[in-house]
Amino acid sequence: MDVLLLSRLQFALTVAYHFLFVPLTIGFALLVAVLETMYVRSGDARYKSMAKFWGKLFTINFVLGVVTGLTMEFQFGTNWSEYSKFMGDIFGSPLAVEALMAFFLESTFISIWIFGWERLSKKAHLFAAWMVALGTHLSAIWIIVANGWMQNPVGYVLRNGRAELVDFMAVLKNSYAWHMYSHVILSAYVLSGFVVLGICAYHLLRKQNIEFFKSSFRIGLVIALVGILGVVLTGHFNGQNTARMQPSKFAAMEAIWDTERGVSAYLITVPSEKSESNPVEAIGVPGLTSFLAFNNFNAKIKGLKDIPLAKRPPVALTFWSFRIMVLLGFYFLVMVALGWYLQTKNRLLDSTRFLKLLLYSIPLPYVAINLGWTVTEVGRQPWTVYGLMTTAKSVSVVPASNVMFSLAAVIVLYSLLVILDFYLIAKNAKKGPEPIGEALDEPTASHSEFALSGNS
Repeated sequence: MDVLLLSRLQFALTVAYHFLFVPLTIGFALLVAVLETMYVRSGDARYKSMAKFWGKLFTINFVLGVVTGLTMEFQFGTNWSEYSKFMGDIFGSPLAVEALMAFFLESTFISIWIFGWERLSKKAHLFAAWMVALGTHLSAIWIIVANGWMQNPVGYVLRNGRAELVDFMAVLKNSYAWHMYSHVILSAYVLSGFVVLGICAYHLLRKQNIEFFKSSFRIGLVIALVGILGVVLTGHFNGQNTARMQPSKFAAMEAIWDTERGVSAYLITVPSEKSESNPVEAIGVPGLTSFLAFNNFNAKIKGLKDIPLAKRPPVALTFWSFRIMVLLGFYFLVMVALGWYLQTKNRLLDSTRFLKLLLYSIPLPYVAINLGWTVTEVGRQPWTVYGLMTTAKSVSVVPASNVMFSLAAVIVLYSLLVILDFYLIAKNAKKGPEPIGEALDEPTASHSEFALSGNS
């Protein structure tokens, strides 16, 4: 294998591993902050117990996730040095802000949150919880702003063979980035909601801490439902944005080969890159793809045959990743609707098949999110920076053996981290919450002031 293929494989695996941690961190940070808010407002110790239980799982995931994110940035210098030379000024700016502001914010306050239960006042501790949630959401903004520039370069000039930043606000306000951000954040809520529902299902099947997990189940349903409805809405606008700005990716997502007006949408499609056609198309709605892309049933969509072969993305991988992701989205919606019905009718505990299905569904949002990322990144190929720099020209000039060694190290190390993460989360999830009596400890004002002043 050559350096380019090995480097692409290494970065893809690194992102895929990292993306097993990030969405749960984002969703659980918000979940814990909301639960603690409910505790502070109501004084109900059950919410404190819930914040502590789900917060422990959040902490495990956050700590191990940080490790997987650190090496990813090093690869820009080791594996993608030509890319770094070309757009280091622009790509480095949002990443620097992310490290200095967002990551610092969440790292600082998560320590205060973990060790502050018995030292801070309720409101001070709640403030720390919301700062952690804010930090995780801000961190995602800067990462996606950097990626958004690669999808839709703005605010730059080409000078001496490099892209130089001339308008930071244009980069920050890049519409492509904000469409992606809203979709990613909401999909993180879906994943977090299904992790909550799956863990609740495990305990409800065993009739353990029933009231605790029935309450958590209702909150998980709300998170998952908000996430799914938001994902559908933002996914639609994200798709329209892609149709306008990256027609080759959109054509690959929908397997559209010929440029034409009034493009139909088919429930069943099987594309063939070899014949540049779809041998199987069934159950179609005339003009629906054109309408979804441009709000016009007769809108013209550019087909792949009008895009040079060297500038087309891999069609099969982009198409099937998109289709499976959408199908999983419908599955999630059905499961949440069914869960809502069963808990409203007070039949949840008797629905063992449904609870087992929820438990086994925990991995599926992870699959859906990684498929969505595959559509975003593979669909942009052959470009690293859309329309400006190809992936082939971005790679470092290094021996293939070096990349092979680091790739093997990534696979071994990250696999161990993922296994450790899932083991610790599963172990603590199975253990269940601490007795509510232990969650009633009240902090004192003096402890709060002492800890916040940094003298503890």
